[in-house]
Amino acid sequence: MAQAVLGVIGGSGLYQMPDLESPEEITLETPFGPPSDAITIGTLSGIRVAFVPRHGRFHQHAPSAVPARANFWALKSLGVRFVLSVSAVGSMREEITPLDLVVPDQVFDRTVRRPRSFFEETGPVVHVALDEPFCPHLRHAVIEAASTTGARVHPQGTYLCIEGPQFSTKAESRIYRSWGVDVIGMTAMPEVRLAREAELCFAILALVTDYDVWHEEEEPVSVTTVIERLHQNVTTAQAIIRDLATRVASLPDDCPCGHALEHAIVTAPQAITPAVRQRYALLLHRYFPVDAEG
Repeated sequence: MAQAVLGVIGGSGLYQMPDLESPEEITLETPFGPPSDAITIGTLSGIRVAFVPRHGRFHQHAPSAVPARANFWALKSLGVRFVLSVSAVGSMREEITPLDLVVPDQVFDRTVRRPRSFFEETGPVVHVALDEPFCPHLRHAVIEAASTTGARVHPQGTYLCIEGPQFSTKAESRIYRSWGVDVIGMTAMPEVRLAREAELCFAILALVTDYDVWHEEEEPVSVTTVIERLHQNVTTAQAIIRDLATRVASLPDDCPCGHALEHAIVTAPQAITPAVRQRYALLLHRYFPVDAEG
C-alpha cells in the first residue's frame, strides 16, 4: 500500500489538492467504517502527502457526521506522522478579520454528540494528556509556511468547537466572546483528541471567513458569505501546504506526540484481551503486542 508522511484534512472548500504529482486514490476500510472519501496520495514538494476531504468531495458529511475516527485511522495506517487540518472558522475578535489565518494553540470543546475516543466501546481505558493539544513543532512549521504567503497570520488563539450544523445565536456568540475564545468552528473536535490518541503530530490552519453573529457592523455569518471567502482563502491554504511539505522532513523524530500513549493506558495488561489487542494493533502494538498476553 502507498505510504505518506504528511496528512492533510481538507475543510469546507478544500475538496482536492490539484498540485499533487502522480496522484493515486485509495479506498480504505477501518474498524470505524470508511473515511470521509477516498484518500488521495501523491507527491508535493518532494514529500508524500495523503489528502482526505473532511466532508467528502461533494460535502456530503455534516460536521457531526464526519467519520473522524476512520479518517485518522486511515491516515495512521498509511504511515502518516504529521496531520494538518484545514478549517473554516468565524472570528470572535475585532482584530481577527475575515481572510486572516489563525494557527490555534488551544481548543475548547462544546460538542456533545461525537465519539471522543478510539477506545470508547471496548477499551482499554486511555487518558491522554491534552494540556497542550497541538504539536508545537508542527504548529511552528505551519506558522512559518503561512507567513510566506503575505496573508495576515495570528500565531496563536483558542478555537471554540461547537456542535452545529446551525450557526450561533447572538446570545451564544456574546457569551462565547466573554469566555475569551478567538475563533469558532465545528470541526476541531474530536480531531484534536484522536490525533493525540493516534500519536500523530497535529495542527490546525484556521481560515477566517466571518465575524460569527456578534459584530454589529457586519452581516451575520451565512453560507453565502462563507463560501465566497473560502474560495479566496483556499488558494492561500494550497500555497501554505506546498511550503509546509518542504518543512516536515526537518521536524524532530522524537516529538512527545509520537509516544502519547506510553503512560496513558491505565487498564491492566492482563485485562486487554487478544481480540482488543488485534482490533487496536495499529495504535497499541508497541505497548501490547498482538501475540502477547498479560
